[in-house]
Amino acid sequence: MTLEQLSPSEVSVNPVLAEVVRSGLVESRHRGMIVALASNGTFAFIAGNANTPVYPRSSNKPLQAAAMLRAGLPLEGELLALAAASHSGEDFHAQGVHDILDFAGLTAADLRCPPALPIDEPTARRLIRDSEKPESRVRMNCSGKHAAMLATCIANGWPTESYLDPEHPLQLHIMDTIEELAMEPVCAIGVDGCGAPLFALTLGGLARAYRALVLAEPGTPERKVADAMRKFPEWTSGTARDENRLMSSIPGLVLKGGAEGVDAFALPDGSAAALKIEDGAPRARTPVTVAVLARLGAQPPAELATAMVTGGGYPVGVIRPVRLAFQDAG
Repeated sequence: MTLEQLSPSEVSVNPVLAEVVRSGLVESRHRGMIVALASNGTFAFIAGNANTPVYPRSSNKPLQAAAMLRAGLPLEGELLALAAASHSGEDFHAQGVHDILDFAGLTAADLRCPPALPIDEPTARRLIRDSEKPESRVRMNCSGKHAAMLATCIANGWPTESYLDPEHPLQLHIMDTIEELAMEPVCAIGVDGCGAPLFALTLGGLARAYRALVLAEPGTPERKVADAMRKFPEWTSGTARDENRLMSSIPGLVLKGGAEGVDAFALPDGSAAALKIEDGAPRARTPVTVAVLARLGAQPPAELATAMVTGGGYPVGVIRPVRLAFQDAG
């Protein structure tokens, strides 16, 4: 196939968002898309094709958690944050998943997410050393969401065996809620890495949904999710994760990453953004997110503005955002 035979959607028009510098030479570049909203909800700036639908992956989890609260999920505090998490599989995360399941009268055998090692490397090494079966469904990073889905089914008398079916009442309710918060229809339904239905949105829709979470009235399901994530950021990611560091250092920030280079966040004034690294590389995500946060007026930790590139075990370069990628909207 020649370049002339490719459809417009197959020709990359997205700008370089980040570059990898090794020993003074730009070694690699990451293209992508960004949509940022001002505090009044208008577009603040964009990069790339803002209208292209994407799979938000785990960035959808806070929206899914809000939908489950609307449907009667009886969780709060740390366990609600865990329901919106891509957790690291640390011991307190695993115990929290068991607590949700116990509350619903279920066990780990009812989970339909795949077994996995923890994301947290020290925990994973310990389990590999000490356990005959170091991989488990409970340690899988999406198990908090899955346990919450099961608990929501129990609260409504819905079947638990088929809770991942896109036509299940739970998933239909989640899709309706996501469409309401994003103010746009879901344009595609896929299967996430954990096996749950995955609802595609534009980056603008994803940013609007996060804005709705932080601007919701106190006590509403949406605000409860935002408040739980802000109060317990180590439960939505892990003790050593960039998400935890960002949310712990920026007052009022609600942020959730997703696989394949997705990030979405909102600040308490209603400004919000969503981004997608085109090639799916996670290494570029945090530096670009930090640049977007700074442009929206936040003060993220300076040490997260770049990521280290090593050679021989020593720093030899950085992954850094490309400032010229950002275009003012309008």
